[in-house]
Amino acid sequence: MYEEKPETGQYRVDPASGIPRQRRRTAAEPTAAPAAEGGRRDSRRRAAAAAKRARRRRVLKWTAGTGALAMVAGCGGAYYLYQHFNSNITSVKVQLGSEEERPKAAGEALNVLVLGTDSRKGLGRDYGDEGSNGHADTTLLFHIAKDRSNATVISIPRDLMVPIPECQSADGKRIPGAARDMFNNSLGQEGRDPGCSWKTVEKVTGIRVDHFVQVNFEAVKSLSTAVGGVEVCVAKDINDTDSHLRMSKGRHVVQGDDALAFVRTRHAVGFGGDLTRIPLQQQFISSMIRKIKSDDTLTSPSKLYRLADAATRALTVDSGIGSVDKLKDLALDISKVDTKNITFATVPVLDDPQDKDRLVLKQPDAGQLFSMIATDRSLTETAAPATAEPAPAGSGEASPAATAPAVDAKAVRVTVRNGSGTRGQSGPTVDRLRAKGFTKALTGPDAPAAATTSVSYPTGQDAAAAALAAALGVPGDAVRPDPKADPKGPLVVVLGKDVLAAPTTAPAAPTEAPKDLQRVQADDTDVCAK
Repeated sequence: MYEEKPETGQYRVDPASGIPRQRRRTAAEPTAAPAAEGGRRDSRRRAAAAAKRARRRRVLKWTAGTGALAMVAGCGGAYYLYQHFNSNITSVKVQLGSEEERPKAAGEALNVLVLGTDSRKGLGRDYGDEGSNGHADTTLLFHIAKDRSNATVISIPRDLMVPIPECQSADGKRIPGAARDMFNNSLGQEGRDPGCSWKTVEKVTGIRVDHFVQVNFEAVKSLSTAVGGVEVCVAKDINDTDSHLRMSKGRHVVQGDDALAFVRTRHAVGFGGDLTRIPLQQQFISSMIRKIKSDDTLTSPSKLYRLADAATRALTVDSGIGSVDKLKDLALDISKVDTKNITFATVPVLDDPQDKDRLVLKQPDAGQLFSMIATDRSLTETAAPATAEPAPAGSGEASPAATAPAVDAKAVRVTVRNGSGTRGQSGPTVDRLRAKGFTKALTGPDAPAAATTSVSYPTGQDAAAAALAAALGVPGDAVRPDPKADPKGPLVVVLGKDVLAAPTTAPAAPTEAPKDLQRVQADDTDVCAK
């Protein structure tokens, strides 16, 4: 039996709610003739009830998790809705450079970069910094496992000091990079667009990003209102004059300006910095996920419409998902993950030795977390690590046979110079060294062309040189003392052409998550901001 679909002409937009509703017949229009037989009336009642149940099952199927976007596909082919939501979406074409410069793709796993910008455009003076274009104020990397059984969401602090690579805007403008800057400045500063933040995340984490989604202050207000409010909890009374959050101890349902104040507050909780604001945001997003997936939302056409309208208006996305159909597919992928298997975590960091108001990656913990995501490992499920194959010289992976001496890698100064003849090789090597604990590794000026990678070291730093060579996979005969070098100076790595020939190998998956990792489970309803 084929289901009859209503003609789009039978729908109109209700002026009060904006929701398409079936047009009522006028008195002049004919109505269906009354049934002559009671059996036929019973048959029609049963058929109508079955159709109603089928429609509800379709709605639940298409809208599970992020029903706002998927609703378009199940609304009886309403062309108006499709066109309306499509016209809401803003998309940006990002320039990411050559494939050789990017991390290896993780198969069918998905990595979506969510950028929360603090743009004040059109908001007046209520939120300070009037007219600001906005920077990467809140950043989440959303990893969805290839089997869709679990997801990991890592928060990248805005004050984290990172290398920002050179990037290119959508209109072709070249934007210079920075050897060391706040992650916050990877967006907005110098005209950097979301593609610059995308490249920065890939450079810092070694994780391949597939798509980005950008939201602003208005998105938090409109989305929280569309679902009818989001439940949050605070462990003490809060009166934050900066974020305008005034809240008594206990549980509250927030939406609109109150929701925005909650995710922005930081001076009234914890130690008053960005690191104590991040758990609030994780609590808020977890609660919103639960609210969207609840029957209260999934079975309400008015809430679904408002959520779809708010979401498509609020989002700026990359051109790869710049349509309702593609966003719907992404939403369905995310919706397959059970809430109890979604873990939020914060990238492990330490205070920056150069500036107490900034942060640096805590190694090897950060590298361990990045490796788990790059190899599609859940934070709550671990397995035996894969057997590592010996790595060739210059590959950036140490051979199992190479044993590193007992050296405090954090104390070793390293300068990496590029002698490969191909631009852009020093940065990735520095990133690999930092992930292995050599946090003082820096890029240096290019070196004369070299066939093979080598390590030179000042007198008295033999053990540090051996540890560095083991970390890089450089053979012993490529490690040489430099008697002319300052005894307190850095070790120098000169990258040769063998770096280009070395295959890219995936790191062995860690057997467990880093210790003391800050985390929140999306199904945990007992979380309260302290």
